[in-house]
Amino acid sequence: MHPIIKLVAQRLSLGILLLFAASVLIFAGTIMLPGDVAQQILGQGATPVSLANLREELGLNTPPVTRYFNWLGGVLQGDLGTALTNGRDIAESISGRLKNTMFLAFWAAVISVPLAIFLGLLAVRYKDRWPDKTISAVTLTTISIPEFMIGYILVYWLAIKFRWFPSVAIINDSMSLLEKLNAIALPVMVLTLVVLAHMMRMTRAAILNVMQSAYIETAELKGLPMLTVIRKHAFPNAVAPIVNVVMINMAYLVVGVVVVEVVFAYPGMGQYLVDHVTKRDVPVVQACGLIFAAVYIGLNLIADIVSIVTNPRLRHPK
Repeated sequence: MHPIIKLVAQRLSLGILLLFAASVLIFAGTIMLPGDVAQQILGQGATPVSLANLREELGLNTPPVTRYFNWLGGVLQGDLGTALTNGRDIAESISGRLKNTMFLAFWAAVISVPLAIFLGLLAVRYKDRWPDKTISAVTLTTISIPEFMIGYILVYWLAIKFRWFPSVAIINDSMSLLEKLNAIALPVMVLTLVVLAHMMRMTRAAILNVMQSAYIETAELKGLPMLTVIRKHAFPNAVAPIVNVVMINMAYLVVGVVVVEVVFAYPGMGQYLVDHVTKRDVPVVQACGLIFAAVYIGLNLIADIVSIVTNPRLRHPK
């Protein structure tokens, strides 16, 4: 078997195993939460008989192991369960929310990834000079500030003071693309500033590491311009670590948007999760947690596979 096929198969198997382990942790974590789900649903005025009947209806009297495998079996068939608070199908409710979150993450990625790579290349080109120092200082400042603080600062200046963008990112299917982009402008800015620094610094570090190689010195001795050396020789050989950090940050754009969505009241997965955590809607929390875990593991799998495929020693084994 070709080494690349073997390694890819191993990574896929490991990803499935990790997702299974994540499902166990998510289910165990939700059932160990303090409090009584039935009591939360019925309120303080519930009678012992009504509580017992609701627990029986929800299957809370069933052993946890049996409940887990029933839940996992439903997930494998595409059934995420029913929300306890409103009785709606979770998969149907999540589909629209997930679409909104992916829409937000997509536009943040479209801006942040090319910009991070460009700034990383620019910092390498002017290493230890004022452009490099300025870029590093700005990105370190943004990565040091919590995203909710950046969000509130942007809301104050861009939404309240200058009234350029709306302070609440509400979108719906009746809006045009331009209207949606105007609505999500502020959360996209926040996400871009948060992930930009990490990707830029990793791009800079990866290219600088490659620049110390002998073939780079040979290219420089040939008299090639520095930008040509970086573009044609250094950057292609630094792709693997750059792809890894880009995928990790893409996972953050989908999984870590909870705070940003809450700040801007954005109708995405993060806001949906927070709303149902406060209501102790356990099936919704489990479904959201599993989707977030699947996205994170999936994007990291893609990064691993790209790193394997771009490795010349694996593409051309002796």
